[in-house]
Amino acid sequence: MKHALLFCTVLACFGALAQTPAPSAPGDGDAPLVTTASGAQEFRLANGMQLIVQPDHRAPTAIQMLWVRTGSMDEVNGATGVAHALEHMMFKGSDKLAPGEFSRRVAQLGGQENAFTTRDYTGYYQQIPANRLKDVMQLEADRFAHNQWPDEEFRKEIEVVKEERRMRTEDQPRAALMEQLNAATFIASPYHHPVVGWMSDLESLQPDDVRQFYRTWYTPANAALVIAGDVDPRQVRAWAEQIYGQLPARALPERKPQVEPEQKGMRRISLKAPAEQAYVALAFRIPAMKKLKDMAPSDKDAFSLVVLSAVLSGYDGARLDRALTQGPDRVADSASAYASIFGRGPALFMLTGVPAKGKDAADVEAALRAEVARVAKEGVSPAELARVKAQWSASTIYARDSLQGQASDLGSNWVQGLPLDADDQLLALLKDVTTDDVQSVAARFFGDDQLTVGTLVPQPLAAGAKPRASAAGGADGALR
Repeated sequence: MKHALLFCTVLACFGALAQTPAPSAPGDGDAPLVTTASGAQEFRLANGMQLIVQPDHRAPTAIQMLWVRTGSMDEVNGATGVAHALEHMMFKGSDKLAPGEFSRRVAQLGGQENAFTTRDYTGYYQQIPANRLKDVMQLEADRFAHNQWPDEEFRKEIEVVKEERRMRTEDQPRAALMEQLNAATFIASPYHHPVVGWMSDLESLQPDDVRQFYRTWYTPANAALVIAGDVDPRQVRAWAEQIYGQLPARALPERKPQVEPEQKGMRRISLKAPAEQAYVALAFRIPAMKKLKDMAPSDKDAFSLVVLSAVLSGYDGARLDRALTQGPDRVADSASAYASIFGRGPALFMLTGVPAKGKDAADVEAALRAEVARVAKEGVSPAELARVKAQWSASTIYARDSLQGQASDLGSNWVQGLPLDADDQLLALLKDVTTDDVQSVAARFFGDDQLTVGTLVPQPLAAGAKPRASAAGGADGALR
């Protein structure tokens, strides 16, 4: 998830297929392949693993993130959820460590750690005192190359995963709706499947399914190591060559294209579930942003659509707030917009809303579409666009205060085949977006043939049941 696209929800920025550049040749001597203005340096280890180092000496701490370019979109039918299940099993041992020992070692070093799985990638991180960095590098390299565990550990952990699915999706009406909306929107693309997996697949998943996925995708050429914090890039590179660079390389299988066919008509789904309020989500197919330089017209359109989403709901009192949620005749209790244009699969523009008392989902759907139509007809003001640009710029700069934010940006840029300084390039591109650009995309990308509508139809709550806290989009990512 790109923090610079602050108007997207986290882990929702999964856009169209990013073209990953061919591996660069190793640099000469100690010279990095790439150095950015922020000081980030990129190297390629002998076995094909990428190393990205971002020095930040403001505090004596560091973060290590290991990014693997594999997620739920690399799964096959019948084994959905295997990428996320493997993420869990990576904590269950290696040829050196017993189940659970990895986390205990990190805690003893004064660190904290976790992992996450998305459609596009899987990530693991540890934030530790900078003087213990080498220790966690050794721990992470060991489990990356030598993950192993007994079958019984898998049988226990898959029950944890199934309970996670129940709690985050099946017991969350809005998340369940979003899961079904994705399945209706995407037919050929593996984005059709939820990251956590379908329950029937989790029921039948076997330990060797997980081991095979691990052997297939967890290879140095499919991974990037990102280190940010109070570090010396030369020392980090020496440690990386010593610890990660000696891991054996393996060839990756060919990734087959799974191109989503053109949509030729509106689709609608509804979900009945116990809930206090209805909910409506509109998913529009839009172009993805594939490159930042030498942009094609579709790239510029994709970027302009992100700006449109910000005009609609990127700040307090934006258009959807003013038009739908305020005043005596308000239609919605809440409304939002976001565009997900980066990633390895198709791109979407989402409009969502919760009806106000006395209104229904159809009222909100009509009001959401009317606001986009108003932009298409009347355009946006220079003041609105200036406010969006200022807030976007400020958010990008503020996010750099976080080591995890810096490392996450660098890693996700690598996964998507974007340059390390993608955020700076996006800010430069933002300056050139005009009110005419925003009006143009509002007029061209919101027709019925590009639209799938999902509606939550509330059912009575069970007697004595407490209303559940609703999650609007639990199907896009899974966190351990």
